[in-house]
Amino acid sequence: MQIGVFTVGDVTPDPTTGTTVTEHERIKAMVTIAEHAEQVGLDVFATGEHHNKPFVPSSPTTLLGHVAARTERLILSTSTTLITTNDPVKIAEDYAMLQHLADGRIDLMLGRGNTAPVYPWFGKSIQDGMALTVENYQLLRTLWDNEVVDWEGKFRTPLHGFTSTPRPLDDLPPFVWHGSIRSPEIAEIAAYFADGFFANNIFWPKEHYIRLINLYRERFEHYGHGRADQAVVGLGGQVFMRRNSQDAVREFRPYFDNAPVYGHGPSLEDFTAQTPLTVGSPQEVVEKTLTFQEFFGDYQRQLFLLDHAGLPLKVVLEQLDMLGEIAPVLRREFDARRPADVPSDPPTHASRKLARDAAPVG
Repeated sequence: MQIGVFTVGDVTPDPTTGTTVTEHERIKAMVTIAEHAEQVGLDVFATGEHHNKPFVPSSPTTLLGHVAARTERLILSTSTTLITTNDPVKIAEDYAMLQHLADGRIDLMLGRGNTAPVYPWFGKSIQDGMALTVENYQLLRTLWDNEVVDWEGKFRTPLHGFTSTPRPLDDLPPFVWHGSIRSPEIAEIAAYFADGFFANNIFWPKEHYIRLINLYRERFEHYGHGRADQAVVGLGGQVFMRRNSQDAVREFRPYFDNAPVYGHGPSLEDFTAQTPLTVGSPQEVVEKTLTFQEFFGDYQRQLFLLDHAGLPLKVVLEQLDMLGEIAPVLRREFDARRPADVPSDPPTHASRKLARDAAPVG
């Protein structure tokens, strides 16, 4: 199983000191977090895309290109790229370029985006969100799968004899995930194309995500890509750890209470009881994370949110150290429970190239 971290890149005051890092400091911190994730043995670093305060990662390709040059093994991803407000031509070009720079250590998570003001900033309407998702993804696939493209749709100018450059590395586009927190249509798209489905799994009760993931699995099998339990699933998660669970709760509480998304809402105790958030010892994180397999079935990627709500970089790096310690335990326990014919990892560039090259011709 791949285990890693994702960042939303928020610039939030530290409620314990009242200080706020600058945008420059936050951006540099995200690079440090990615480098440290590789150093402690994690598999994936992913960044969100946001165009509104208090978030800074408006250009994931720039950040990931820089991180690619400073790492050797880490798989780099988005979480998510906005398929609705980005031009699919630019997505095709940017992520193929990243593939080459990172020697294939790139995949792409697509999402609609749920911040209504962002749509008009890019000349779109949120009412067209699902239609944009469908059309833009069809064009993206067409651009990657075909050298020369003639295309016409509703939401952008036509293309005539167009070639997206550079071409995908080894003629294999990045593996695509579709991220969703509420839309069954996204699960349907992911299943149709045999792409991965990523359930963010940090805000809502498990029953909500069980429905979405089960739908994706059922439709994956319906389209003939394999059994439902062989579909490629990723989950988000959210943790804060200290060696002593009481210390974790005491230290994290002010950050939770003032977090930009759920702050001033449910209590920490209610939120940890109702969602996947785990605040406690490393062993408690292991135990709760392993229950995800019971709820959602075998899955291939687990990403954790560690750096948000104003947590100082020093604390985040300490969290990464502890996550690096328990990651081998999680991998071992998950894999011990997994049937032999269910994938343990998502497709990578190397595994997909090997499978393609080994396939019989004709």
